[in-house]
Amino acid sequence: MTPWSVVKEDDPENRPKLRYFRYAVISFTVLIVLSLGFSLIPADPPAPADPPFSEQARVAALQDSLDLRAAAGRLSASAAAGGDANPAAAAETVTLLTLQARALLSPADSSPEKDAPGSATPLPSGHSGPPAAAAMTVEPTLAGLASALSASGVQRLSDAAKSDGGMARLLAGAGTAQLLAAENLATAAGVAEDTLPHAGAAVSPAAGALASDSTASACPSILPAPAAAGQEPSAAGMSAVLGSALSAAVATEQQSLYAYQAALPRLGAGDAPAAEAFLGQHRELAAQAAAHSRAACSAPPAQPPGFVLDPDFLAAPRDGLARLEVAALPAYGDVIAQADGGLRSWAIAALQSGARRAAHWNGGAGPVPGLLLDQDQLPELPASPAPASAGT
Repeated sequence: MTPWSVVKEDDPENRPKLRYFRYAVISFTVLIVLSLGFSLIPADPPAPADPPFSEQARVAALQDSLDLRAAAGRLSASAAAGGDANPAAAAETVTLLTLQARALLSPADSSPEKDAPGSATPLPSGHSGPPAAAAMTVEPTLAGLASALSASGVQRLSDAAKSDGGMARLLAGAGTAQLLAAENLATAAGVAEDTLPHAGAAVSPAAGALASDSTASACPSILPAPAAAGQEPSAAGMSAVLGSALSAAVATEQQSLYAYQAALPRLGAGDAPAAEAFLGQHRELAAQAAAHSRAACSAPPAQPPGFVLDPDFLAAPRDGLARLEVAALPAYGDVIAQADGGLRSWAIAALQSGARRAAHWNGGAGPVPGLLLDQDQLPELPASPAPASAGT
């Protein structure tokens, strides 16, 4: 090495360049290390999306039915031990809520009774308050159970108006049955029905009636063909299905009109006023269903000259009217499942009025009016956990 080269390396002008080079190398190395570290650290999984409204409504309905069932069970046990409550009314409520809970059960519900009755439950958006049984006391009364059951029924009907088709029918039927059961409990407790929460919340079917048939003029001249197997129906195809359901409701009302007219002369004096009133309701429902059917681009069936009535109907018209009203409920359940908006509200109200007429004639509308349930096919509820002792 020559003296000149030593002097050149030690030149102060070269020292800043060396420092910048070192800084660049170090910075590049740090950047590589950080990038490798970030790539090896797994990203946080995204937050799970909220379940659909229909699923939230189902979960809330299931939890309410389980909580109310537990309260009714305690009341039934207390009545059997000599309490003041009506043991038969409480036991009937337990049976109703058990069947409804089984109908609401989903395969995803591994343990629907894992929470204590009245515990916090996720509620669907728009739910007006806590679960219906949340305010139930440890020792419920018949009047308190009637109030909580009525509140649950009103909430089920409210959720049915906003849920998807099949779930809407299930919730509407469950809510209708709960309202009727609440009224029976109130009667057994000696409490006026109008004191129940939202007792007057039911909507009259006339509220959903069409003012005119002007919407029918927009119907296409040729209705769409049904969707092929395995294909999703188009919007027009779904409208055709709705029109078919409405036409079936018209036919049901036409048969009801004929049956009530035939039953009136054969009923006792005590039953005739109610039958006259119910005949008027069916006449209005028939006209409304026909108007809705035409609006859905489906020609309603013409009124036939008559129907063949079972001999048992003529021999015992009261029982025959009960069977008639119960058999008509699935027609409105089908409309609820296919419709939305005001039309669904009309069908829900029609379902309620039909269930009340059936109850008047002592007809059993079942745990979910408007839905044909095979109780043997319903899933069983998991066993309830052992109750905690008073000191735990």
